[in-house]
Amino acid sequence: MTETDPLSKFRLDDRVVLITGASSGLGQRFARVAAAAGAAVVVGARRRERLDSLVDELPDALAVEVDLTAVGSVERLIGEATGRYGRVDVLVNNAGVSTAVAALDFTAEDFRREIEIDLVVPYALSRAVAAAAISDRRPASVINVGSVLGTVGGGKLRVPGYAAAKGGLHNLTRELASEWARKGVRVNAIAPGWFPTEMAAEMFEGGRAGAYIEDNTPMGRAGELDELDGVLLFLAGDASTFVTGQIIHVDGGWTAV
Repeated sequence: MTETDPLSKFRLDDRVVLITGASSGLGQRFARVAAAAGAAVVVGARRRERLDSLVDELPDALAVEVDLTAVGSVERLIGEATGRYGRVDVLVNNAGVSTAVAALDFTAEDFRREIEIDLVVPYALSRAVAAAAISDRRPASVINVGSVLGTVGGGKLRVPGYAAAKGGLHNLTRELASEWARKGVRVNAIAPGWFPTEMAAEMFEGGRAGAYIEDNTPMGRAGELDELDGVLLFLAGDASTFVTGQIIHVDGGWTAV
């Protein structure tokens, strides 16, 4: 009988993982987890000092300081990654912004800016990584970081731009997955609930928002960063080779009620 090692399918040895928004929060955690699973890691963000500090911890990593809204920035990021490693096997579209402002006070220009960062940039990066993989006839995995607010409304949170962008990102995930499935490129999304990150800092300060999370999450608490490790490795590695177009909520039940 052939021996089976199910855990090997969660390894990322000999893979190149590109993670955006990696200078803090989820992106930083994703970089550490991918590296621990054996991947070479490319981290992109605007804050160079934080990227350099992160890369110093990792066995094989490249830091790219980049503002992904700047003209030519997507091409430069992909170019530096492939210049160092020759390819990108896994793309984690994690960079994003969120502004808590009621819709009547959130201008159309503000809205366009959030859509650009949270939706247009992931599309451009996904397209670039997929084009190269399809041309080379090799598999690739795109992992979009969505949100529970891409599935349900924010209500009292008042995040019209973010909610619209993440809702678009969820359906973009399905669309790209359906287009590229027969070409070896899988596209899925992680939709986190509430986690203690820099972006969500206001939700955890002062006590009121913390109570809001506890009261409205069936599990009665926010998530811990390591509770996203499993879904990241599942989607990035061979454990999910028959999975594409899926939005996986890691939210303590937020979207179940």
